[in-house]
Amino acid sequence: MTKITDEHRRIIEQSIYLPLVLSVLEHDRKATEKSSFKIKLVYLNLIEYTMLKVQKDLKKINDDMRKFNMKAIRGNNDGVFTEYDFYYKGYHEKHRYFNANLRNKSELLLDYYLNKDNNN
Repeated sequence: MTKITDEHRRIIEQSIYLPLVLSVLEHDRKATEKSSFKIKLVYLNLIEYTMLKVQKDLKKINDDMRKFNMKAIRGNNDGVFTEYDFYYKGYHEKHRYFNANLRNKSELLLDYYLNKDNNN
């Protein structure tokens, strides 16, 4: 039975997903730089602006992680599942995430951040 509250689990999971979103954006930024877009700067600005929004939220998540004495450390990845070690107020729990779910959740978050200003 897990000792992690739902709210704290959400924070821990955001500490997993947001770096994945940043790595996708970084990959896309590099691909865009090498691309043959006619007006490349517009796309690069969009990607970099989105990266700043994600980094801002990740900083808040990391501050909350420290505040509540939580840590998530990536473990083994067998190609299908990725293990994470969660440390929460002195307790340790192992969690396994299906890689396709990690990708899908990262995609949803990427869509959210790309459209964040349009949703307000």
